[in-house]
Amino acid sequence: MSSCCTPEGRPATDQQVHAGHAGAGNAAGHAGLSVHPRSDGTGAGGPVPAVAHDDVPIPAGTFAMGDPFGEGYPDDGETPVHQVRVSAFRIDATAVSNAAFSAFVDATGHRTESEIYGTSAVFHLAVQADTRDILGTATGTPWWLNVRGADWAHPSGPKSDWRNVPDHPVVQVSHTDALAYCAWAGRSLPTEAQWEYAARGGLAQARYPWGAELHGTAADGATIHRCNIWQGTFPTKNTCGDGYATTAPVRTFAPNGYGLFQTSGNVWEWCADWFLPKYYKSCLARGTVEDPPGPTIGRGRVMRGGSYLCHDSYCNRYRLAARRSNSPESASGNCGFRTVTAG
Repeated sequence: MSSCCTPEGRPATDQQVHAGHAGAGNAAGHAGLSVHPRSDGTGAGGPVPAVAHDDVPIPAGTFAMGDPFGEGYPDDGETPVHQVRVSAFRIDATAVSNAAFSAFVDATGHRTESEIYGTSAVFHLAVQADTRDILGTATGTPWWLNVRGADWAHPSGPKSDWRNVPDHPVVQVSHTDALAYCAWAGRSLPTEAQWEYAARGGLAQARYPWGAELHGTAADGATIHRCNIWQGTFPTKNTCGDGYATTAPVRTFAPNGYGLFQTSGNVWEWCADWFLPKYYKSCLARGTVEDPPGPTIGRGRVMRGGSYLCHDSYCNRYRLAARRSNSPESASGNCGFRTVTAG
């Protein structure tokens, strides 16, 4: 993926060392995930997890899914706009935090794919590591560095620590890691349709969760920032006009009409679906589709919401209709997830 989004896949050096480990074998669901109870009986198969999910109810309804403004990238398949009927469900008000993911790791002993591979992708201005731990750059996107020791607990490299940002979204987690968390928590990743329906917060065909305009204006003329995205010149200078150079706490900025925080910007969020750019065309041909699970095949798993690296000059995927994908084993410093459960 040649963009600010997330670097695609794992570096070749990692794939050669750990051949056969990637999450393709887990594509169909939770089977084979490394979620095991500890000797004290907690974790998978044990008591209900101790992490409480502050989720919000989403009513059943029909909405227009896709980009009505023609602002998307052709290869992303944001059109045609089509009607989708969604059953009631509940969704996390925020992305899963570092503190919540830590509880999962403590309970299960889960090792993320970044920990198993030994490296992960960190944006060049965010790296906290010795030079010897910077092993190279992502092909075509030199602002992404392959950093030894970068993982969920050390999101910017071995000199960083999740305990300094417990209320920030967990990052450096693959789609497979997200499914492992869901298996433990008794929850699921949202389908792409669930995610967009909830992210819209009841606003029909809006550009952003709050309406049509990216920024607001204060009485004194100052810019009101409504999400955590890039300000300045990408990828060399972030003026941090919104107050953040990388991730922000999960409850930063105002929530949408349903009570969801940060469905635009901050971190990308994994969805359950496979990514297939032509999928919306098949949906339109079927009329109103009900609870679509996504295509049965694809070139990666769907990601939604954009991140702190998105900027209109390069990647305006912080719009509600924007969509992208990455391979299930991929992880980076700007991708996390939230979860859902039945309504």
